[in-house]
Amino acid sequence: MKTGDILKLAANHGLRLEDNLSFNEMGIDFRVVFATDLDGKKWVLRIPRRESLAERIQQEKRILELAKKHLSVSVPDWKIATESLIAYPLLGDKPILTFDEKTYEVTWNVDSKNPTLNTSLAKVLVQLHRIPAQEAEKLGLRVQTPESVRREISERISRVKRELGIHEELESRWRKWIDNDRLWPDFSTFIHGDLYAGHLLAEETGEITGIIDWSEGQVGDPSTDFSRHISAFGEESLREVILHYENFGGKVWDHLFEQSVERHAAAPLYYAIFALETNSEDHIEAVKPQLGLG
Repeated sequence: MKTGDILKLAANHGLRLEDNLSFNEMGIDFRVVFATDLDGKKWVLRIPRRESLAERIQQEKRILELAKKHLSVSVPDWKIATESLIAYPLLGDKPILTFDEKTYEVTWNVDSKNPTLNTSLAKVLVQLHRIPAQEAEKLGLRVQTPESVRREISERISRVKRELGIHEELESRWRKWIDNDRLWPDFSTFIHGDLYAGHLLAEETGEITGIIDWSEGQVGDPSTDFSRHISAFGEESLREVILHYENFGGKVWDHLFEQSVERHAAAPLYYAIFALETNSEDHIEAVKPQLGLG
């Protein structure tokens, strides 16, 4: 889709834009466009890459409405949400980190050593995980128990092994993880589901001010929202987040840290499922080394 087509698409939805668009092509499902309207207001446009995303768009809209109701930080305020266009005003602060879409080089927009990041994240996580599961269920959002999460992971391991293959040691680690009762919580909470530094917006002070990309919002295992912290900040930083989280009133269990570490180690499994479901040869080839193949 060319610039003129995007300008026309936006205009058909009542949004008149200047023609100085910038693009982020990293997403498989959505093309992201950064734009400015004729009044100088900055916008984010998400353009679906296929028609089958209509139901998913409406679900994410419901997730955002729920998050906006309960969180003190900002979330995208979708002004347009149709099967052909999503548009919302650009939120004020930048993500903690961003990736170059071609080189995947990381740019830190906030000092990664700033201790405020961990305390602020813990406060936000307490708010997030306190969103009532009953409200999510009433909105038709996905609700999983610890048992159903474990069954789903087991099924995914079997599928990836069958369709791509998994190194024996890696499969063994994942199987031991899902079979280890002591690691798993006996409760579920509302979760973002894809929470990492690239989806957290923050001021230069380290104070978190917003969360983006809510398509995985659901009720599930709260360790999901801790595990990806390891990728950017490491395990010791995660220990600090968990400590602050507990001090701020977050509900924990004895092995939240270990559960988060094991969930982080299963990242190749989730990437493999994504590659299979999108049927992307590029992603299938990229995940094979992570599965210990070749």
